[in-house]
Amino acid sequence: MGTLYDFLRFFHVMSFVFMSVPWFNLIVVNERALFGPSFHYHADRYMENIIKHGATRCFTFQCTVLVTGVLLLVLGPLGIEALWSNWILLVKTILLLCLTASLSYVHFRLQPRIEALLADLGPDAKAPDDLMAKLKPYRVRRKRMATFCLFAVMTIIILGMQVYGTFNPVLTIVLILGAGAFAMRASRSLVRFGWS
Repeated sequence: MGTLYDFLRFFHVMSFVFMSVPWFNLIVVNERALFGPSFHYHADRYMENIIKHGATRCFTFQCTVLVTGVLLLVLGPLGIEALWSNWILLVKTILLLCLTASLSYVHFRLQPRIEALLADLGPDAKAPDDLMAKLKPYRVRRKRMATFCLFAVMTIIILGMQVYGTFNPVLTIVLILGAGAFAMRASRSLVRFGWS
């Protein structure tokens, strides 16, 4: 059982690593801003394709995290009851469900509205004058959701490191506040050099 448990733990952690999609979406959106506020078909279409197709990958990784997390509890020393008796696991689970709900909202509500606005445009078609004004509210809301998702993923990782042994509470608070500050910074700037 030790090998199976280690295998599950590997996929559980790797799925969190791959859930960095919000981080990369924020990078893409901020890079797109360098083109200015007017519509640029190739840049805008490319950005929307990256974001649209990233949702499926993110749903897959979220599902993998949930399944491997439950199996780790069932097969591991904590047992499934730790899901509601261990506050760290409970908060991680709630945050994962919030991530899934946020991604669902973006994928099934916001993205289709953006796609509808871009549907009739081609590389040579002239964009309507009010296109960017119509796109902006959806893109701003989607960017806020990506910022929240990045913060949630980082918080889950911070808590995940404490399942078997908690950090000093002050350190945990500082790390979570740092995750929030980093998510806000990633939302507002290009963060060209990784951390800054």
